[in-house]
Amino acid sequence: MIDYVADYLENIRDRQTVSGVEPGYLRELVPDEAPRDPEQWDDVFRDIERVIMPGVSTLIATRTEGNFLLAHKPISVPNARI
Repeated sequence: MIDYVADYLENIRDRQTVSGVEPGYLRELVPDEAPRDPEQWDDVFRDIERVIMPGVSTLIATRTEGNFLLAHKPISVPNARI
């Protein structure tokens, strides 16, 4: 998981900024029940990229940092209420 997060942050410029999926998109991609046997970690991480990540908005990506510079900093919370 550490390697995945490090790779994600290192390549954040290549990530989509805003999710392009429709609500409910996961329903077709996720099985109705959990697997009975354990899966390999490589398969789990492939599923994260294939299934979960298309629905993630990366608003702290460098392409939007000018617009949302403080969005991920504690100081932004009081500013958002003003």
